Amino acid sequence: MKSRSYRAAAFAGLAISTAVAAAPAGKAPAEIRRVVDAAVLPLMQQYQIPGMAVGLVVQGQPRVLNYGVQSLQTGRPVAAGTLFEIGSLSKTFTATLATWAQAQNRLSLSDPIGKYLPELRGTEFGKVSLFHLGTHTAGGLPLQVPDQIRDEAGLMDYFKAWRPAYPAGTRRTYANPGIGTLGLVAARSLGQDFATLAEGRLFPALGMTHTYIDVPASGMASYAQGYTTVGKPIRLAPGVLWRQAYGVKTTAADMVRFMQANMGMLDLDPALRRAIAETHVAYFQAGPMMQDLIWEQYPYPVSLQALMAGNATALIFEPTAVAAIDPPQAPRADAWINKTGSTNGFGAYMAFVPRQRLGVVLLANKNFPIDARVRVAYDIITALSRRTP
Repeated sequence: MKSRSYRAAAFAGLAISTAVAAAPAGKAPAEIRRVVDAAVLPLMQQYQIPGMAVGLVVQGQPRVLNYGVQSLQTGRPVAAGTLFEIGSLSKTFTATLATWAQAQNRLSLSDPIGKYLPELRGTEFGKVSLFHLGTHTAGGLPLQVPDQIRDEAGLMDYFKAWRPAYPAGTRRTYANPGIGTLGLVAARSLGQDFATLAEGRLFPALGMTHTYIDVPASGMASYAQGYTTVGKPIRLAPGVLWRQAYGVKTTAADMVRFMQANMGMLDLDPALRRAIAETHVAYFQAGPMMQDLIWEQYPYPVSLQALMAGNATALIFEPTAVAAIDPPQAPRADAWINKTGSTNGFGAYMAFVPRQRLGVVLLANKNFPIDARVRVAYDIITALSRRTP
C-alpha cells in the first residue's frame, strides 16, 4: 500500500456552580444551563458520580458548568481549577505532538518506526509506519503494555520479538503500546523527553495553563479524587508508556480551549494549527466511524445509533476490520469528531462539530459507561444546535 501521509490544507442534592468565560451571543446562560442540567443531573444520580465539569463551546464561545464535589472525603466542590484525569483523551495530545513534529520537518508519519528508534531497525515492528501507530492499525498490538514489562528497555525487547497478527492497515486493534510508541518517536525527533515537551512546549503553545502530566505540589489540592465503579477511591497508577497513552490531568476550561483549537478558532502558531488539522485526516473506515490520528469522526449530522456503534466496547477490545480511505480524507468541517477517555477512577468524553462551532467535553471523577457519556453529549449538542440561529 502506498504512503498514507497527508498534509492538510485546512485546518439531586448535588452542589452546582457555574464558571462563565464568555456569554455566547444569542444564548442566555439560563437556557444553556437548563439544557446541560437536564442531561447531566440524572446521569450523576443514576451512576452516583461525585463530581463533574462540563465544558462547552456554543457558537464559538467557551463556557464551563461545574457539578458536585471533587472529593467525597473533603466535600470540596468542583470548581474552575479542579483537575481531572482524562485517560485516553490524552492520546489526542500525543497525536498532536507527532503532527507538530511533522510540521517542523522533524519526522514524517509515513516513515517506519525504525528510522527513529534504531534499536528496532531490522525488526518487524521497526518496519511499521508511524501513522499505523496513531490509527491503531499496526498489525495486532495488545490493548495494554504487558504487565511483565517494567521499563523502556523491556519494552524494546518486547517489540523486537513482536510479530504481526495481521497485515498493517487491515485490522484496528485499539492499543496503548502503539500511541505510546508514537509519543516516544515524536519526543525523540524533537530532542526531549515526552513529559518535558508536553508540559514545556505543547500545553503552553495551546494556552492550556492548568494541564499536566505530573501534577505539581501546588496543584494537588485541586486534583479531584477518582472513584471506581463501586465507589472506591483511586487515582492513576503509572506504568510503561502511561504519559503518552493516558497520563494527562487537566481542567474543563483548558479542555474547552483545546476543543476551540481543534475547531480552528484560536490564534495559534501556523505550524501548530496545521498540526492540529492533520490529526483530523481520516485514514480508515471502521464500521460507521472513520479513524483519524486517534480522533474518530462521522459525517454530520450523525445519528445516536451510529455514535453508539462507533464507540462500542467491541471496538476497544476486539480486532475490527478496516478499509483504507484512499486517498485519505482531508479535514472537513461537517463532521462529528470525538474521543473517549477513562482511567479506573475517571471518565471523560469530548465531541465537537467544527461547522456548528459547537462542542462538549464531559469530565467526571468516576468511571461510568461510555454509552452514557455519548448519549448525554449527543443530547446536549442536539439541543443546543436546535437553538442556534
